[in-house]
Amino acid sequence: MIYVLLILSLAGIVYGADYLVAGSVAVARRYRISDFVIGAAIVGIGTSMPELTVSFLGALQGNSEVAIGNVVGSNIFNVLGILGLTALFFPIAVTRANLKFEIPVCIFVSALLALLTFNFFTGGPATLSRPDGWILLTVFAAFMWYSFYNDRKNPSDNIESQKSSPLPPIWISALKIVGGLTLLILSCDIFIDNAVIVARKLGLSDAFISITLIACGTSLPELAASIMAALKKNTQLALGNILGSNIFNICLILGLSSQVIPLSSPDIPFRDYLWMIGAAAAPLIFGLRGRISRLS
Repeated sequence: MIYVLLILSLAGIVYGADYLVAGSVAVARRYRISDFVIGAAIVGIGTSMPELTVSFLGALQGNSEVAIGNVVGSNIFNVLGILGLTALFFPIAVTRANLKFEIPVCIFVSALLALLTFNFFTGGPATLSRPDGWILLTVFAAFMWYSFYNDRKNPSDNIESQKSSPLPPIWISALKIVGGLTLLILSCDIFIDNAVIVARKLGLSDAFISITLIACGTSLPELAASIMAALKKNTQLALGNILGSNIFNICLILGLSSQVIPLSSPDIPFRDYLWMIGAAAAPLIFGLRGRISRLS
């Protein structure tokens, strides 16, 4: 029965994210927001709702390693797994703005999380404290403000995002957002409870299960959204989805979760954080020529 609930809850996560993203994108297009910002600020946040729910519930239940491990594992999987798989369908365009701002921000917040968690600045045990969380939340607010400010400042970048099919009424989009978010929260609650039960029955640590099973499961919405965007040749939305998700995961999810309870993670080694930082740097390395190709 536990495994049936895991499968059903994962299905709920995917369908909930689909409705949430569809409603969010419709609202964003109505107000003529560019494709990359739709991907980073709307789709990226929408598809990261499973990570938010899993990490926040993990913190509420006092299981901080699930909260942190879920984010670290998801961010690694988002870039190396999802972005790599997406590039197989269609080469991903990387703009100068991506290379100068969005990708460096993603690298910066990944490194910042490692430094804060291992108390590089203050010393002490490996813990993400409430003040550390406020730092992450401030970085997230600054990133969101600049993204929308720059998007409004450069309206010529919005041409591609304005080419779309007729938009549904605003109330339908709002209904999809509320319904999708509700389904996501309920499904993730069921998923995390049963995933932890399975992990303990198999004798696995919470850190291991959060970095593998939970992280990959909660990244399914990003996978679906990115591949669909690539198939439609909207690769800026796909790239924005991954970068936005990773920044959202670190800054907002762990920033909020650390306000519930300081997040300690003694069983998550520093090398996992190094993998996350390396994954964040991969789009910069492979995108220097203006695109991430199939061979990358």
